[in-house]
This record gives sequence, C-alpha cells and structure tokens, in this order.
Amino acid sequence: MKLKTRLVVSFLIIMIVPCVLAFIAFSGMKKLSGGTERVSLKSEVKYLTNSLNLLNVYSDDNLIKVEKWLKDTDTDKINQSTVKKFDLTLRQNYSYLIVLKGNKLIYNGDVDGEDEVSQKKLPKFCNPDQRVELITYTKDEKPILWKKLNFKYGKDKSGTIYLVTSANSIKPETKRIAADFVISAFVVLLLTGVIMVLWNYRGIVPRVEMLCEAANEIRKGNLNNEIYTEGNDEITELYRAFEEMRKRLLATSKEKMRNEEEQRQLISNIVHDLKTPITAIKGYAEGVLDGVAATPEKRDSYLRTIVHKANDMNALINELSLYTKIDTNRIPYNFTMIPANQFFRETADEIEMDLANQKIRFNFKSEVEDGVKVIADRQQLERVIHNIISNSVKYMGQKTEEDPGRIDMTILDLGDSVQVEIRDNGIGISSNDLPHIFDRLFRADTSRNSSTGGSGIGLSIVKKIIDDHGGNIWATSTEGAGTAMYFMLRKKMEEKNVKNFDSRGRRGNRKPGERLSGIKRVRGKS
Repeated sequence: MKLKTRLVVSFLIIMIVPCVLAFIAFSGMKKLSGGTERVSLKSEVKYLTNSLNLLNVYSDDNLIKVEKWLKDTDTDKINQSTVKKFDLTLRQNYSYLIVLKGNKLIYNGDVDGEDEVSQKKLPKFCNPDQRVELITYTKDEKPILWKKLNFKYGKDKSGTIYLVTSANSIKPETKRIAADFVISAFVVLLLTGVIMVLWNYRGIVPRVEMLCEAANEIRKGNLNNEIYTEGNDEITELYRAFEEMRKRLLATSKEKMRNEEEQRQLISNIVHDLKTPITAIKGYAEGVLDGVAATPEKRDSYLRTIVHKANDMNALINELSLYTKIDTNRIPYNFTMIPANQFFRETADEIEMDLANQKIRFNFKSEVEDGVKVIADRQQLERVIHNIISNSVKYMGQKTEEDPGRIDMTILDLGDSVQVEIRDNGIGISSNDLPHIFDRLFRADTSRNSSTGGSGIGLSIVKKIIDDHGGNIWATSTEGAGTAMYFMLRKKMEEKNVKNFDSRGRRGNRKPGERLSGIKRVRGKS
C-alpha cells in the first residue's frame, strides 16, 4: 500500500471508528427509554441531554413496578410498613413513594427530607380523576418528576400513590453514565490510535531501518549487501532506486579496481619495455666510448643499433601517448576519401623495405580497382597496419633460410566495403588467448619474455581505431602455423549515400562498433 493511501486510510479509521463505537454505545443506552422499542440516536441524545426526560425514563420503570404491586396487593392492607418494604425496591432505581388513603398521608418516602415534601406541598393535578399525570416541581432549579396512581380500597374509598423521582436522587447515576462515556471515548480513541500507530510502524519503520542498515554498509565500503522488497509503494520505489545505485557503485568500484590494476600492469610493462632498449643503448654507447668499436664498420653498427633502440623507445612512447587519448576518447580523426589501391600500395612499399632489413619476406596483393576509395583517417589507418605488422614480427619466432619469416597482405573488394587481410607464419596464438588479444594490456603467455616484450596495448589501439571507423576487426590463428588479422573499411558510395558522415566516419544513425550490414567475413586459412 502506498504511503499516501496508508495515511488516508489511517485518517479515515481514526475519524470513523470512534463515531461507530459511539453510536453502538448510544444504542446500548436505549434501555433508558423504558422499553424494548428501537430508539433513534437523536432520541438517545435527547434523553442524555434533557434532565426531565432522563427522570421520566427512570420513573417509567418504577411506575410499571408500582402498577404490578397494586395489582398483586390487597389495597385494604396497604399501610406504612407494607409500603415502606416495597419502597425500598424503588429506591434502588432512584424513586420513592408518597401514599395517601383518602386525605391521610400514611407514608412519605422522603425520609431524608431532601425535597421537603409534605401533604400540603403535594402537587395539584389538573384532572384529579386522571389515572396518571406528569408535572414538575422545581426547587433550586432542580426538577422533580411526579407520577400519580389512584387506587380503591374499602367500600368505594380512594387512595393516591405518588411516584417521585428527583434530580438529586439520580445525580450519581448521571455522573456514572457521564464518566463511563468519557472513559469509553478515551479507551476507543486510545485503542484506535495504538492500532494505527502499530499498523503504520510495522509497514514503514522496519523497512526504513533496513534501508538505513544498507546505507551504513555502503558507508563502510560493503557494496555486496543486496536489499529487496515487494510492493508498489513509495518505499519499494526507494528500495529499487537504492539497489540500482548500489549496483552502479559496485560496477564503478570494480571498474576502478580494474583500471588501477591495468595501470599498474601498464607501468610494469612500460618499465620492462623501456629497460631493455635503454640497457642496450647504454651498452653500445659505452662500447663506442671505450673503444670497443675500433673499426669504422663496427662503430657504424653500434650507432645503428643505438638509433634502432631509440626508435623503439620513441614508438613505445608514442603508443603510450595514444593509449591515454584512447582512454579518454580523445583520438583526433580527420576522415577523408582515400584511394584504396594507392594508399595500401604506398604503405606496403614502406613495410617491405622495413621487413627486408629484418630478413622477413613481404607479399602484397590487391584485388581492388583503382577507382575505389575508402572513408578513413590516413594517419590512424597507417598506425593500424603498422601495429599489426609489428605484432606479427614480434611473434614471428625463430626462422631459418629454409623456412624464412613471411607476411602477406591482401586487399579484397566486398561490394560496399574493403577487407584487409594480414597473414604471417609466426608462432600463432592459442585458442584460449585468441578471444582476448584485443583486450587492453593483454599479452599471451608466450610473449612474456625480454625478446618480445610489448606493453599489451598495440592491438587494443588497433581495435579502437577500426571501431571508430565503423568497421570490424577479428583474427584467426593456429599455434605453430601463424596468425591472420582481418579488418574492413567502408567504401565511398554514391554522393547521395555518403551524406551526414560524423567525426568518426560513420554514416546515418550508425552506432559505434556496429558491424557493416551485408558484408561477409572472408577468412583465410591459417
């Protein structure tokens, strides 16, 4: 139940229940009416608020008793003793009798003289022959209710019985009724309030306390304390929002821990990768200074090695700089329409010259027509190709003249995209490591040695760049046989189809990393 509904229900119950119980209490007082007939609430209030009516109610019951007594009693034997004995039963109901036989007063029940009633002060009825009449006698503004019964005794002699009910006599009863009513009203309100408080307490406070405990757990750093509740009220919505916040904090915390671990691993990799070329540069430089390189040829060899190691360090620093830009999504792109054949042939020529110095064969093949253009950033696309080639060289392994190292680069036209395949005959990648080669800072177990090194961010940079180009990249590999890398780039289409390119070369509503529709992956044999 929603909190607003709960409060409304509580208000209605507090207002309605006391009224219902008060009605029941008033209905229970209908005995005061002197009969068994149904008495309305209005009549009950009337009897309680009008002292004369209240006197009449009590005296009616006594009048019935008097009539029965006269019927069962020999009127000739009515005397002071018989009347007094009967009068004691009436006093229990706050009335007493005054009895006359003829004009002689034989009994006056006002023994205490509270009302100072004497024969001379008896009321004069309008119709002496009327069997029962009602009048009031007021003394000190206190009403006295008289009821008269005539009876016969002897030979046609008349007697009169006065039934007197005084306000003074029923005053204790009135106070008792008032006290009972006040106590009952207090008890009803108290019970209603207690029930409502318990109902609201059990429905709200325990759940709020549970929420406070969960908040304290988060404050202590425990993000694994799940909370759950059922319902559709405001507190349930608060629970769901809190649980969603907890899950996000937990995910953020795990991401932060993962990033910190990656940073530590990156620093460790960078230290390792920088230490090797620095050590080499230091050693060869000392060799030149100490005269170890005595001949010009040897000195030139040492200097070339120093330059080569310095270039390795520079490439590593550039890679690290680009990594920081990737981490903050700030890689600068300049997308243009690049002629595919011209670009890949020029890049292949540079690669072939570099690989020739490392005794690695390089073959380039293009099945793309000269007019085909791709949408790409020239500088970043060159980085992709060089990173993949560098990775292939790094894991080429020990080769011989009979089985030299070889890298093949093939360009295919797939209709609305161009696919680039770079295949080597290196040591390959295990099936367990293959799904993770594009993860940041991942290095296969076989690469954890000083000869291969690597920061583990080269292929993650490649994947990021290809994803930002709106293409795909994947790999196949067989241990001991080599690895093949594939990536695809969007071709330039007709003018009407190349509008609205975004800063990352994606067209239309294309999402980052969304695969090109209608493109088949062409996988080479490994």
